[in-house]
Amino acid sequence: MTSESGKKPVKLAPKEMKAWRSYIEASRHLIDVLEGDLTIHNLSLTDYEILTVIGEAKGGRIRMSDLALSSLVSKSRLSHRIKAMEKLGWVRKESCPEDKRGSFASLTSKGQKVLTGATMDHLQSVKNRFTQNLTSKDHEEVTRIFSKLTDALRAVYMEDNCDSENNKK
Repeated sequence: MTSESGKKPVKLAPKEMKAWRSYIEASRHLIDVLEGDLTIHNLSLTDYEILTVIGEAKGGRIRMSDLALSSLVSKSRLSHRIKAMEKLGWVRKESCPEDKRGSFASLTSKGQKVLTGATMDHLQSVKNRFTQNLTSKDHEEVTRIFSKLTDALRAVYMEDNCDSENNKK
């Protein structure tokens, strides 16, 4: 039996489907509530993640290409978010003296205040909605499983981004 595209249909085993559906349902609910909890700080979860990655970088400054990889945001979306955060005075985009095509994003003092103000509430939300619902053994399992997935997906993400960049040239 083949589909209209001529490909053989893919089926998941019951355990695979149960794992997949559990992940989808939990992750969507978790992202929604974490996103909602950040609205009091006028931040999206994506913006919080971007500010966090910049803030954790050496000297509060990171190359835009590294920021895109670390935050798993497409380069075009990252560019849009950085421009919006520049207008708010949270980040500054600086050219790279070694590579004229590259640029850095750095956290401003205003951006650091926004990040600091949101971090305590965000971490409390993560604790309330995620970590305290799991045992210490669960934390280890979640770390093991998602580290494995992240490594596999990051390779695909890098491949896809390199392909799309090469197609632009």
